[in-house]
Amino acid sequence: MTKFRFLTAGESHGQGLSVIIEGLPAGLKINEDEIKHQMKRRQIGYGSGGRMKIEDDTAKILSGIRHGYSIGSPISLWIENKDFNNWSDAMSSKEVDKEVDIKKQTKVVPGHADFPGALKYQHNDIRNILERASARETAARVAASSFARIFLSQLGVSIKSRVLSNGNVKDETDYSSVDWDFVEKSEVRASSKTLEKKYKNVIDNTKKNRTTIGGIIQIIASNIVVGLGSHIQWDKKLDGQIAQAMMSINAVKGVEIGYGFDNSSSKGHDIHDVLIPDKNNVKNFSHITNHAGGIEGGMSNGEPIVVNVAIKPIATMTSPLPSVDINTGKIVQAPYNRSDICQTSRACPIGEAMLILILTSAYLDKFGGDHMNEIKHNLDGFIKSHDQFGKS
Repeated sequence: MTKFRFLTAGESHGQGLSVIIEGLPAGLKINEDEIKHQMKRRQIGYGSGGRMKIEDDTAKILSGIRHGYSIGSPISLWIENKDFNNWSDAMSSKEVDKEVDIKKQTKVVPGHADFPGALKYQHNDIRNILERASARETAARVAASSFARIFLSQLGVSIKSRVLSNGNVKDETDYSSVDWDFVEKSEVRASSKTLEKKYKNVIDNTKKNRTTIGGIIQIIASNIVVGLGSHIQWDKKLDGQIAQAMMSINAVKGVEIGYGFDNSSSKGHDIHDVLIPDKNNVKNFSHITNHAGGIEGGMSNGEPIVVNVAIKPIATMTSPLPSVDINTGKIVQAPYNRSDICQTSRACPIGEAMLILILTSAYLDKFGGDHMNEIKHNLDGFIKSHDQFGKS
């Protein structure tokens, strides 16, 4: 079978975003309403900017699906940028008259991709960088993951996410006792009404101060089989792949699996997850705790995979920082472009998307086949192989 991968293309204010997904098996029933639902989740969030009032993201299927089922060939998607109507000259793929306002950008935004990108690609118009570096591209990732999410759901895997902190306001609730229905209805993806109010207050205060704020999001994958990933090579380790995927999300500056950072200041007797016999568990064992976040030695251990992702404040602010002009070298004020005040709630579906895409690749690597029936058969056979353990 073909190795699972996906590619995206497109600019923030261009005509739209293209997606190609390769490696999903044939026989996967596709629910377009579910895909629309996942696309909508990325657009919802307290503290969002005005762009989401313009866009109504829909992933139009162009190939790879026939009569509601995947056929094994690459799936291609198209997501229209409605805001392109306001940028048709500035983002035209054809040459334009010199008199046309191409919305050239020469002022650097500190903390953005502007500076290294402009020098790397030798552009004297930073728009060539910021258009692709924009988080608008994540709409394409969520679209790709919507198909992969359907695949994982057929194998019993579920993915959830919440905001673990906004600024210095933190959620101390363990993931195992979270009311996930409440989180899904919350504009800030908080786990309680009290926390929801606190999250909104900190966003409102940040907006009044004309700046931005970041936070931490948490993504949970449940009902994961043992043995995804591998210990044998550095690039086969599942936690390494997850960390790279999360770090690829705009503004992400830190990733931990389970209680990674807290574990570093604790004693070994307090943080390692003890195993006990458990005949009610498909693997015949269970862990008393899950400090490792479901991954040990680069492999899934059957417990929920827990990923915490630290997101810095957005670089674009209504009260801009001092900066420079990339062409003249003169000191200027950084430009202000429409942006979110706080992106944590909208980042949750994006974090889910990246974990889904990595897990899909891992499941296909281990249980690969060209049709869903073959993959399910392989998975069932592997689970039955656990019967030889823990029953002496």
